[in-house]
Amino acid sequence: MDVRLDTKSLLGGAAKLAERFGEEAYFAGLCLRSGMVEPQLPHRLAQMLRGFERYGLLGGAAVSGAVRFGDRPAIVDERGELSYKQLDEHSGALANAWRERGLKPGEGVAILARNHRGFLEAVFAGAKCGAQVVLLNTSFAGPQIRDVALREGTDLLVYDDEYADALTGVDPPRGRWRAWTDNAGDDTLDALIEGTTRAAPPKPRAPTRITILTSGTTGSPKGAPRGEPRSLSLLGGLFSKVPFRAKEVTELCVPMFHALGFMQALVGISLGSTLVVRRRFDPEQTVASLQEHQATALVAVPVMLQRMVDLREQVLAERQGLDQLRIIFVSGSALSPSLARRATRVFGPVIYNLYGSTEVAYATIATPDDLEAAPGTVGKVVRGSVVKVLDEDGNELPTGQSGRIFVGNASQFEGYTGGGDKERVRGLMASGDVGHFDEEGRLFIDGRDDEMIVSGGENVFPAEVEELLGEHEAIEEAAAIGVEDEEFGQRLKAFVVLRDGAELTEGEIKDYVRDNLARYKVPREVVFVDSLPRNQTGKVLKRELAETDAPAAD
Repeated sequence: MDVRLDTKSLLGGAAKLAERFGEEAYFAGLCLRSGMVEPQLPHRLAQMLRGFERYGLLGGAAVSGAVRFGDRPAIVDERGELSYKQLDEHSGALANAWRERGLKPGEGVAILARNHRGFLEAVFAGAKCGAQVVLLNTSFAGPQIRDVALREGTDLLVYDDEYADALTGVDPPRGRWRAWTDNAGDDTLDALIEGTTRAAPPKPRAPTRITILTSGTTGSPKGAPRGEPRSLSLLGGLFSKVPFRAKEVTELCVPMFHALGFMQALVGISLGSTLVVRRRFDPEQTVASLQEHQATALVAVPVMLQRMVDLREQVLAERQGLDQLRIIFVSGSALSPSLARRATRVFGPVIYNLYGSTEVAYATIATPDDLEAAPGTVGKVVRGSVVKVLDEDGNELPTGQSGRIFVGNASQFEGYTGGGDKERVRGLMASGDVGHFDEEGRLFIDGRDDEMIVSGGENVFPAEVEELLGEHEAIEEAAAIGVEDEEFGQRLKAFVVLRDGAELTEGEIKDYVRDNLARYKVPREVVFVDSLPRNQTGKVLKRELAETDAPAAD
């Protein structure tokens, strides 16, 4: 053995270990600054540690919340307040009831529910059972729900009453349990909670796993499972960019079955925040709720933010009654430069824009300063993540050049449940987007790599045209898809929603694009529609636009 090589290897390993320790210490310091970590009396600390040892990080969070925050409201929904102590007791009772009915560690608990207390009660109960918790998308059609529920392995089903018809034929062996219902019965979560001991459930023999489904905007939704975090980087990286603080109030508008909503719900619970949730989003009701509950943070997707901005521009004075709002945290779909500017004018410099995906977690966060300097950016790379822009051969591209975006961090998913994976290059995972960095290290998304068309020999991304159309004063929103074209091979077809009272012709829209972009980027057709089809996380369903038979506008 070459002693010099062996010593070099040992020194290299020690250096990596020291670097990892330094990173984790930095993230721990950020968690401490946020108030997530604070000194505890010995007996309380012992209770918290016992909860984490017994149920892991997810199930243990419910126990820790009860110990630390007790009667403080954890959730406010249409039914009123639910305290941290009640959340722990209810989830423990559910876990006991499910285990009495045969649920075993590793079996699947599928949840099809809107934003309300029952969703989180079921999630924490599944964690305390060591179950594989599958979060179903409430916007799926009946056949899609049934297919996904069966494919992902459903041994026990939790659902809201409104989805009963869509779940016909899904009869898991451990039962079907209604979460939100106007009709009492023995098959409800409330009945199980009331009829079962609230003693701490026994320790499961397996750790829980969470499967979040991809949005399925361009194809069939896939299950993206994750084990429990192995690093503080997921929380520390977030706190390094966004000033979330303990024991505040968060208005959570995003569906909790989605990666963004689920992550922010757990962040809120870990901080001892009060989560204000509703089953359906309404902009006027949300603005009123922000004032009523004195919320310091709002979590939304861009289309929700747009509707709130429209409302406040029309009927309310800027920032009236919202001086306490420090954070508007958005993600889930693209935040256009025009919306970033409008939202900042209405709400102040409080917008934070997250870029990531179900598979890669998060990559960058744009702060208010970033958005002021460059409204179209998704921000700089979050500490704990690595983001590279690569060419088709996997070589890193220089600043300013557009290429495929690859992301690396400790929070990536483990491959799709049905098989398959995202493309990986040297430990980095493809995000599915194309983009570039500027000289300040800010990332910009140029478009989806599977939406690019070749028009007149040039690469064209619909996002560029969509962004331009969104800047027009008469246009509420727009989307574009590629279609065949005799002259250019491919061209874009635009779908446009006009603002109330606005008038615009197809020719005027084409002239507007021609005046600002290259000729081959001018849409071949323009279709005026009342609204764009979107899923519950605000992403435009372009597969539905592609199936639209509406004729081109006159």
